[in-house]
Amino acid sequence: MKGPFSEICDRTERKDERIKVKNRLTGEIGLSYGCTLEGDTVQVELTDGSLDSWREDDCEIMS
Repeated sequence: MKGPFSEICDRTERKDERIKVKNRLTGEIGLSYGCTLEGDTVQVELTDGSLDSWREDDCEIMS
């Protein structure tokens, strides 16, 4: 079974979907727009329009 990072990256990178994600540590919410496999991070656009990168382990897909 794929982990959350794999699903986020698969949908974001291969299907051009922006996934609503939540940072488990900070509670911030944003939309994925890319992935960095080398650094195991997900690039996120936050609700205020700023950009951030989160570690894969900190990401949770919102329904």
